[in-house]
Amino acid sequence: MKTCDYLVIGAGIVGLTIALELARRNPSAKIVVLEKEKELAQHGSGRNSGVLHAGFYYTADSLKARFTREGNARWKRFVEERGLRINRCGKLVVAKNEQEVEGLRELKRRGDLNGVETYLISAKEAKGIEPRVKTTELALWSPNTATVDPQECMAAVARECRERGIEIHLNTPYQARRGTDIITPQQVYSAGFVVNAAGLHADRVAHDFGLGLRYRILPFKGLYLYGSEPPGSLRTNIYPVPDLRNTFLGVHFTVTVDGKVKVGPTAIPAFWRENYQGLSGFDAREALSILRDEAILFLRNDFNFRGIALEEIRKYSQAYLVAQASALAEGVRRENFRTWGRPGIRAQLFDHQEKKLVMDFTLEGNAEGLHVLNAISPAWTAAMPFAEYVVDRIEALHKGRELSQA
Repeated sequence: MKTCDYLVIGAGIVGLTIALELARRNPSAKIVVLEKEKELAQHGSGRNSGVLHAGFYYTADSLKARFTREGNARWKRFVEERGLRINRCGKLVVAKNEQEVEGLRELKRRGDLNGVETYLISAKEAKGIEPRVKTTELALWSPNTATVDPQECMAAVARECRERGIEIHLNTPYQARRGTDIITPQQVYSAGFVVNAAGLHADRVAHDFGLGLRYRILPFKGLYLYGSEPPGSLRTNIYPVPDLRNTFLGVHFTVTVDGKVKVGPTAIPAFWRENYQGLSGFDAREALSILRDEAILFLRNDFNFRGIALEEIRKYSQAYLVAQASALAEGVRRENFRTWGRPGIRAQLFDHQEKKLVMDFTLEGNAEGLHVLNAISPAWTAAMPFAEYVVDRIEALHKGRELSQA
């Protein structure tokens, strides 16, 4: 039996930043983070786009809007103070036709409400920023969007955790809960408080605590296609106007931290949580559950799931993906995009009572623990201020427990 004050399940960026914030507020507390993989950053935190979003996509009443702008600034300070790489390349959002121009205006309105610096600029001004860009009439310029290397950043955050005395136990998967104890193959942990930041498996952990029962993770596979053009062939990220009714931003150009270009991502419905390649991570029981949910959504066509699924499956074709991207920039050649990047899986929360995807960050907790059920994009960007919010919630739960015991 190993005892600790706080046990964090999941050593992704959300779990590690929460652990750091707990350590800052409770310097004498014993904090342990469990990670099921043998190395860090094997899932979303190491497979994301590396984009530091500015925060103009989200409605002003959302947690995403609340934390993305500040998270962007915090990450920039973090990488610069540690000499890590950053590409302050900005982002252009473009309109493919006149109907999408109104979408640009809506993004500008949201950005203004969220206090995010954005500019509606003419097509000529957009070409001054990126000569190859295509747009209709206007574009939205976000100067504060940037890109970093997620693996490099994760390693730096983990170093800071260890320097503060936080224990990160690798190759230690959560197996079950027994009363207030957490069982792993190597050890039983007795924790004063449990924080569930298990990403793709967060719903399963929460259900063991009797929480989040209306929710399940619905995984979506994200693929990027890397370009062979030399670094600097595009100066800035180029995104389309998204369908704001769902959580996906559409096929776009990302300029990486080293100046190279990739197109994507896809949002293809996955058949199990870790459906990265082939049959790796296959779990028959899990696959049956997820396929059941997807089949029901496909037949009912809730939130246009059928249309999304059919469109996304087409993006397995490199030619189709490049054709989608070519609507955003000049001189996009199929032969320059032939290399798939490392697949990622989006841990998208699905509300099976209301039959909809959950758009915002979602938490549920009680006196025993707090569960981060939905931490989808831009969770990487928002991680640091989001961690403060999570710890505020933990302190409120502690206070409530003390009052109930008094």
